[in-house]
Amino acid sequence: MNPKGDKPKSKISASRKLSLKMLLLTRACEDLERETQEREEEKVRYLGEKLPPLQVSGLSMEELQNLCKQLHSKIDVVDEERYDCESKVNKHNKDIHELKLKVQDLGGKFKKPALRKVRVSADEMMRALLGSKHKGSMDLRANLKSVKKEDVKQDKVLTTEVGDWRKNVEAMSGMEGRKKMFDTGGGGQ
Repeated sequence: MNPKGDKPKSKISASRKLSLKMLLLTRACEDLERETQEREEEKVRYLGEKLPPLQVSGLSMEELQNLCKQLHSKIDVVDEERYDCESKVNKHNKDIHELKLKVQDLGGKFKKPALRKVRVSADEMMRALLGSKHKGSMDLRANLKSVKKEDVKQDKVLTTEVGDWRKNVEAMSGMEGRKKMFDTGGGGQ
């Protein structure tokens, strides 16, 4: 470093840097184009190898059926290969994901703190959440409904008055029960 603390001057001039960048970019573009062209050629070669051109004209019905059966068998083989490749890729992706999780665990980035049980009243929690905006106390037990023993006794009396519903149904069944309903003005309902 310089004694003044400045950045050291680059030994390459700005125009030279620019020309090098341009050369690198043009070289990268040429490589990309060549790579895409090679992929296309490989694709055409592979398809030519796996799928020869069909000669359908001039074939009899039996020959066409045999050709269709052969094509279907080839399709099945290709589907099996595709499925195998997909399952391998999925398995490898799952393995990669598990290994990433192990690396993160070993790195110690996700340490969970030991949690403690804390007892906080409702008022303290509201003060902590709302701060000075919290007014009044929250006595939750004050809002509860009080139950009197008399109410419970009245409920028991009402249930015993209703009685057995089967007896009521038997009494109202048939013509006599209907007559009773009309005589009493609606009767049991």
